[in-house]
Amino acid sequence: MMASSALLTLIELAINDVENAAKNLGRCIKARDDANTQLNLLHQYRNDYVNRFQANAQTGLNVTQFTNFQGFINKLDQAIEGQKKIVADAEYKIELARKNWQECEKKRLSYKTLIDRNAAAEVIKENKRDQKQTDERAGRTLFYKK
Repeated sequence: MMASSALLTLIELAINDVENAAKNLGRCIKARDDANTQLNLLHQYRNDYVNRFQANAQTGLNVTQFTNFQGFINKLDQAIEGQKKIVADAEYKIELARKNWQECEKKRLSYKTLIDRNAAAEVIKENKRDQKQTDERAGRTLFYKK
């Protein structure tokens, strides 16, 4: 019974680990989604700014305006590249969190298997004990009938 209690404690701890790992995975997925949203907004803003630049270029731009438009577009391109790195890092963190969650779940399942085996062994012991008691009663009954 002591081993069963220890196994129950281990499985409770493993369940907590699984829950924490799942929460962490959820946070990582949300961070990746937020980073993708930010990347999409940067792309959209860049496209809008390029369209504005092209519209202004048709009506004529002086050198300063042209340089300002080009400089800002380059800064947007740099921001987009930086955001792509953030998205890639978020994807990597998701993979790490997913692997951690899978390991925690595997551990929890192995403890559950041990508990199931322990319970099955207890059932077998109980059945043997019952059979032994039945045999002894049958033997005594036969002995006293003679």
